[in-house]
This record gives sequence, structure tokens and C-alpha cells, in this order.
Amino acid sequence: MYKNTNEEIDLSLENEDFFRKYNRKKIVAAATLGCKVNQYDTEVVINAFRKEGYEIGDFEDYADIYIINTCTVTSLGDRKSRQMIRRARNRNPGSIIAVIGCYAQASPEEASSIEGVDLVAGTKDRTKIVEYVRNIEKERKQLVKVENIMNARDFENAGIDSYTEHTRAYIKIQEGCTQFCAYCIIPYVRGPVRSKPAPDVQEEVLRLSRAGYKEIVLTGIHLASYGRDLKNTSLTDIIHRIHDLDGIERIRLGSLEPTFISSDFVNFVIEHEKLCPHFHISLQSGCDATLKRMNRKYTTSEYRQAVELIKGKIKDASITTDVMVGFPGETDEEFSQTVEFLKGLPLSKMHIFKYSRRKGTPAAEFKNQIPAEEKEHRSKILLELSQEKSYEFERSFEGRVMPVLFEQNVKENENLMEGLTPNYIRVQCPGNNKLKGEIADVKILQALNGYVTGEILQV
Repeated sequence: MYKNTNEEIDLSLENEDFFRKYNRKKIVAAATLGCKVNQYDTEVVINAFRKEGYEIGDFEDYADIYIINTCTVTSLGDRKSRQMIRRARNRNPGSIIAVIGCYAQASPEEASSIEGVDLVAGTKDRTKIVEYVRNIEKERKQLVKVENIMNARDFENAGIDSYTEHTRAYIKIQEGCTQFCAYCIIPYVRGPVRSKPAPDVQEEVLRLSRAGYKEIVLTGIHLASYGRDLKNTSLTDIIHRIHDLDGIERIRLGSLEPTFISSDFVNFVIEHEKLCPHFHISLQSGCDATLKRMNRKYTTSEYRQAVELIKGKIKDASITTDVMVGFPGETDEEFSQTVEFLKGLPLSKMHIFKYSRRKGTPAAEFKNQIPAEEKEHRSKILLELSQEKSYEFERSFEGRVMPVLFEQNVKENENLMEGLTPNYIRVQCPGNNKLKGEIADVKILQALNGYVTGEILQV
């Protein structure tokens, strides 16, 4: 209930008289779990609400409508999704709660059974979320809008004009995956490969450039598949088409497959100077037997060749990767092979994941599931190795001058700003919020734990 000195008024969403009388816009707040593609999808929804006159709020505060864009890559993602739903309900029991994304797509019945959930929508028709919410406002009746994503054939072409918080602009240019790795639920919740038409990518980049964004991050569920469903276009084609657009100073790529990396591609990167020398090349295992069980489409030899091609021609390149521990049947010997393989690679960071059993995937039925305590043990070993490699890479830039795109204040110190170099080194410098969104030359002073310190030379 809303109170003032003279009256008590029903503040429920269907009471339109309140919003008209007090000239208050309805507040929408969103939370995103998971990957950069999910971050983009959330912005599409937020932009749709903003265009319809809603006010955009902080998820940690009171709102009339809460959007939770969920993740289901691991059981932890499922659990976090459910926790976010309950947090929204506790902040405003009278709010509309919309659960969208991968967890909603994979488990619509489970999501809709959670107390307080009003809308369950999957991984398509995100621009219809406003329409669905308005129907709920009128009828206060739960809606479940989840379709069979495997039937999807067209890219849901909903662009954005700005980001709520980020100084780098993510653009989803590709959706879906047909790799069907043995452990992965994503092909079943994102559907087949669909690509954003090249002219529409160019138009969106131009809009974001005019809005002041200097760095564009091209993302997708399986980015290397971009253009497979279109005629006469590919990932390198779209990079070339946006490379010389005014205002854009950096183009960064999402995750790539090692088989995508060729001598021609590396030469292409060198010729396109706006492309950031940062390559996230997923590995998952450094053992060929494990990779085969995972249904990964490359060998450790091919992975090493990809890394060597890049580092052989782009000295300052940062190469990051994903590694999974505890895949079913991973023996001590197979894990040891992974450790030794990783030790021999010039990586700058490793994202370590523990295998999570996903119902509906082949690996969920594999024998020899690894105990949780063993996964934890192996994870700690690789996390330590990752920290060593990160520190070694960052320390090699001490004394160098690097351009930094500043993103935000350091949370613990408002007199410090942090940002990223082209090769994805996080830098902290003395400065204020006026630097946000600007690129400045910075002298790297010292490598610390996960970031480097520096001093600004010029803005």
C-alpha cells in the first residue's frame, strides 16, 4: 500500500489510477545470469520497456516489474536463477516477476511452479515481453510462453540503441548451435544456427557508435558459425564491413573454436587494426581421449597449432580459454595430461568449470561420473595454474604504455578508475568518473592479483 498524509491507496499494478494521479512511471528492473549473449538479450528487453515509457530501475531496489534472464549451463546456474526469483519476490511481493532465458526454456514447468512467478518465456520473442507483461497487469494471470526452439529458423532481429551500464557495447550477431557437445544443454535451449543479416549488424553498430560507444563486442552462441545460414557472408566478412565505421575504435570477438584459427585469419587480424588482440579459444580438456568423449571437434594438436599461429605473429596477443574438470570417465592420468598440456601453452587466463550433469545430454547417462570432492580438487589445481599464468602475462607488460578504455570506478575506492587494454588486461589508475568511456594511454606500473596498476599519460 502507498501512504500519504491524507489517504491510503492500492499500489498494485492493475491500479492505473494511482500511476496517473501521482504521475509515476512503472519501474522495470532486470538481472542477468550467464554469458555475454544473455547480457545482450536483457538489454533488448530493457530497451523495449524504455521505448514504451517505463522507468528502468536497479534490481537491488524496489520495482514494479522484475525481469530475470536465467542461465542453465550448470546446476549452479539453475540454482542462482531460482535465488534471483525469490529475491525479487521478497523486495516487492506485489510485483510482476518475468522469468526468461535458458533455464525458463529448459524447465518451464519448474520455473512456473516457483511462488510469485507471473511470466515464463524462453529464448525467443524477447520483444514481446512488454506485451506479455501488460496482459498480466490486466488479468493477473500467469503466462507461460515457451515454444519448441528447435523449430526456430530466423534470427530474432531486435537491435539496441544503448546499454544500461556498460561502456562496451555487446552485439549478438549469431544465435544457436549445432555442435552438440556431449555435456552441453545449450543446443537444446538455443536451437539451430541463425545469423543477423549483415546490413542490420552495420546499422546497429552505427547507432551504438553515434551513442558514444568506442568498443564493439561481437557475440554469439557459436560465433564462428556466423553466416552459415546466410549467403556469401562469414564472420570475417562482417568484421570487414564494420571495421571502418566512424567512431568505433575497437572490435572484440567472443569465443572461437580452435579450428576457426588459420594463418589467413591471423593475417586478417593483423590487417584490421581495430580488432583487439584478445582471443578466447575454448579448450575444455588437454587430453584427446577426453575431448573425443566430449564430442569436441578438434584435437590437442590442432589447439596448440591455433595458439602458436596467433602468438607467432601477434606477440602481445592474449589467449584465454575454458577448461572443464571432472567430465565423466576423466581418469587421474587424463587429468594429468590436461595439466601438462596447459603448462606448455602461453595462455593469459583460464576459466575453470566443474562438469555439471545436465538432464537430456548424452554425458548425463555416461558411466564413471566423477565425485564432487575430486572435481573440487582438480579445479583448485587448475585455478592455481591460471593465476600463475595470468600474473606471468600481466608482469610482461610492466613499464609498457598501453591504451586503456575506462569502464567504471573501482568499487572499494572512488578515486580509482579501471578499464581494459586491447588485449584484455584489467588496469587500475588514479582518476574520476569523467574518464568513463574514454581511451587514454597508461603506463603499466605493477602486476598484482588479477589486474595491473598504472598512471595515465594523456586522455
